[in-house]
Amino acid sequence: MPTAAAHRPLHLRPRFIALVAAGGVVGTALREGSTLVFPTPGGGFPFTVFAINLLGAFALGALLEFLTRTGPDVGWRRDIRLGVGTGVIGGFTTYSAFAGDTALLIAADSPGLAVLYALGTVSLGAVATSLGILVAGLGRSVDTGPEEAE
Repeated sequence: MPTAAAHRPLHLRPRFIALVAAGGVVGTALREGSTLVFPTPGGGFPFTVFAINLLGAFALGALLEFLTRTGPDVGWRRDIRLGVGTGVIGGFTTYSAFAGDTALLIAADSPGLAVLYALGTVSLGAVATSLGILVAGLGRSVDTGPEEAE
């Protein structure tokens, strides 16, 4: 018989909270390291954050498609989705830096570049996600046998 903890929503289970938090630490460190190694010149186009968000969109699309094709969202697939997808990729990509960079471009009297950056990030992010899904979908679905228990 399932325990009461098994019926608790995922966002209230300490194990899953820890997976997301640990992944978020890794993803955030990767993003910060990338922006330190490849800084944006003052008032210039924020290529690093732009590339991070596109890479993250591609990776998340590919990851979720792969996990969906390999079986139900239980066991190791749920752990990977939460730890890598929500945690690492969620920490690596950044809406706050995207919004901040857009505001900085506007403040630097570059409203056209700000609009290009904002629209480019959103539209190319959707394309990158779709490409990730497409690439991951090129493989066959894997039959994992009976569903795993949580």
